Amino acid sequence: MRFQRSRETGGRVSTTPTVYDVAERSGVSIATVSRVYRNPDSVREKTRERVLAAARELGYVPSGNARGLASRSTGVLGLCFPDYSDPDTETEAADTDDDHAFMLYSDQIIRGMERAARRHGYALLIAASLKGGPESLVAKVAGRVDGFAVLARTVPTEDLDVISRRLPVVMLAGPRESDHLDHLDHIEVANEDGQRELTRHLIEDHGLRRLVFVGGEERAPDAQARFRGYQEACRAAGLPVREEPDVRAEMMTQAEGARAADALLDRVGPGGGTPPPQAMLFANDQMAIGALHALERRGVRVPDDVAVTGFDGIPLGRLVRPALTTVRQPMRQLGEEAVELLVRRLGEERDREPVDLMLPVGVVRRASCGCAGRPAHGDLSGSEAGP
Repeated sequence: MRFQRSRETGGRVSTTPTVYDVAERSGVSIATVSRVYRNPDSVREKTRERVLAAARELGYVPSGNARGLASRSTGVLGLCFPDYSDPDTETEAADTDDDHAFMLYSDQIIRGMERAARRHGYALLIAASLKGGPESLVAKVAGRVDGFAVLARTVPTEDLDVISRRLPVVMLAGPRESDHLDHLDHIEVANEDGQRELTRHLIEDHGLRRLVFVGGEERAPDAQARFRGYQEACRAAGLPVREEPDVRAEMMTQAEGARAADALLDRVGPGGGTPPPQAMLFANDQMAIGALHALERRGVRVPDDVAVTGFDGIPLGRLVRPALTTVRQPMRQLGEEAVELLVRRLGEERDREPVDLMLPVGVVRRASCGCAGRPAHGDLSGSEAGP
């Protein structure tokens, strides 16, 4: 069985590892194992590493509560994601009358998961952590839930491998990371297709030729897929394109987007030596919104002097001026589909083959590319352009 249950019924004892197994394997007391997870600094480093190594080998995850020990049913689903907070976006959204304006990518996924979890009678436990190792917040959350959803590259592969031996796990966003995790259910969106269509729109419909792309860090799979879509559209149009984004941002926040816009304008040579870009394409909306503010400060008109586009479709994108042209991805649906897969895996379909879902996206044309008031064309999801 792929996802084993720890219980004793009819004389049959599950093989799911326990704290006793870890203690025996590492040659320490049960109390020491407990201290490693509850207060790791109280245990000598050499001993702590031996206990954690034994836990990894056995696939042990600390259990969260007495109910879980008895039945392995907590009535809770878990979600782990990086901390995508953006103080600039939150401050700007607070100045609007739209209660949903503050919602970023992870907020939308959480809302989708909460809605679906409630429908199935589950609660949702959320962890924002990038720290690895079985002693991490991620492992502690895994010990308190029946199933787990995690954004790609949030949890080290070896940790996910341990957790997934005991719990159903759904990977969200990005491609599959390795063959070690090919047994997990997986959901992503059509990042490449969406960015390709948006880039094609700028080239063919607006006649723009000098394009630049601001990407995220190399290990961010969604940002990398968007850059590939941009490259494909440029090559199809016969435009020169770099092998790396023109600028890379580490955090993909408004502040990083503003810095990227400033850096791109600072590269423009005196006397027309290096012509300014006609369009700046950003790997997410937060950076694009930050760029809009930076361009306004420098007296650069959008879209008259330069077009600006984003990706995600966060609510704030339609409230800034000019309203942001973007690719809208189904963020809430990501969360809802994750819950549906977990519930199915916890039920009668626990032994089925792993599922791969690709969700469609849609280009939303607004004023920042010069399309104010025009209907959507080539929208990959079939939806109409936002206001």
